[in-house]
Amino acid sequence: MQKTIKAADFIIYWLIILLPFSQAIAPAPMNVFMGMLIFLFLLKKILKREAILRDSPLNRALLLFFIVTCLSLIHSIDLKDSLKGGVGRFAQYIFILLALSGEIKDKAHVRKIFFSLSLGALLVSIDALFQVATGRDFIRGYPPVYNLDLVRATASFKDPNNLGVYLSAAAPLVFGLTLYHFRRLGKLAMSLASLIIMAGIFLTYSRPTLLAVYVALFLLAIARKDKVLIAALVLLTLISPILVPKSVKDWIRLMEYNPLRVMCNDDRIAAYRNTLQMIKAHPFIGVGANTFMKNYSSYKELPEYRGIVTSDYMYAHNNFLHMAAEIGLVGLGIFLWLLCQLFLALAAVYRRLKDDYLKVTLLSLIACLVSFLVNGLTESSLYSSRLAVIFWYLAGFALGLKKFTDEKN
Repeated sequence: MQKTIKAADFIIYWLIILLPFSQAIAPAPMNVFMGMLIFLFLLKKILKREAILRDSPLNRALLLFFIVTCLSLIHSIDLKDSLKGGVGRFAQYIFILLALSGEIKDKAHVRKIFFSLSLGALLVSIDALFQVATGRDFIRGYPPVYNLDLVRATASFKDPNNLGVYLSAAAPLVFGLTLYHFRRLGKLAMSLASLIIMAGIFLTYSRPTLLAVYVALFLLAIARKDKVLIAALVLLTLISPILVPKSVKDWIRLMEYNPLRVMCNDDRIAAYRNTLQMIKAHPFIGVGANTFMKNYSSYKELPEYRGIVTSDYMYAHNNFLHMAAEIGLVGLGIFLWLLCQLFLALAAVYRRLKDDYLKVTLLSLIACLVSFLVNGLTESSLYSSRLAVIFWYLAGFALGLKKFTDEKN
């Protein structure tokens, strides 16, 4: 038994490192690594006779969120999809969070995870540059997307906004450690990597992604009392109208300079209004986990917003509205409570950490989570099987740093 536990420990150690890099490549390797990590994590718990939810500050919130997800099946129009893609998928995310929060070994492990996340973000950013220059990305052969006379990169993702969500979630970790940890040659190398990643972000031309990264950088600057970065961000805000491409300026004029229409697009606003109809019909426990798209056409407002005709099969393009529609306002309330518990726990860990590298890492991870949530105001990223993983992974990684608040660790 001890040999099995030792072997599981070794494989879990490397799976945690490889998982975020595999996410940058494709869903298939990511799912394989994720499945192996969950299986070995549970096997280890069983062999050691340990409680799965032991020592997690999110225990109650996670359990209640899981229960309300199960209750939403009462109104589901497809129980198979709700069980597999709703309840089952959320169970996977819980195990990923718990595995990360409990299986971080030491400072060297943290550095390896950081390297894997950074390498994944750097790889897809280089791929984005290559895709725009040649017309195909070199990982999966995808062409770029053309909007408003702009060539928008997707890299190994199918959509520029998906690439934007991934990069906006990973980039603050790279930026934070580049700004506040590395020195000399390390700082030079990481600064170059940061510039390439920022170029990849800009090539998505995703407005929510740019906003999310901007908010994350402002959070880092305020927390570190970095007056230079704050001044740079304020200056960027002032000159940003000059930097906007002419085709985009023309489109903004067409949107009547309405900030909501500019940030969300009319089709998203139409989707939001239709989603509200869904919430009104089933306000408490929703229409059923993982059935939003199957229900969407039944709750369309006719005529739709500004004459827009949305697809009969689409996401809400807002994590919180999507969640309220599928598992009700009760489920959304529990998720918001879960987020409060998460950030309060991370704030407590941050105050207790002594090591400057770990403090910067945790602060950067908090910025990553905030960035993901800001981007989620216009994307259903928590409901994308490829993108949601990074949120729960980062949350577990950040919680895993709690062990370093103990002097003996």
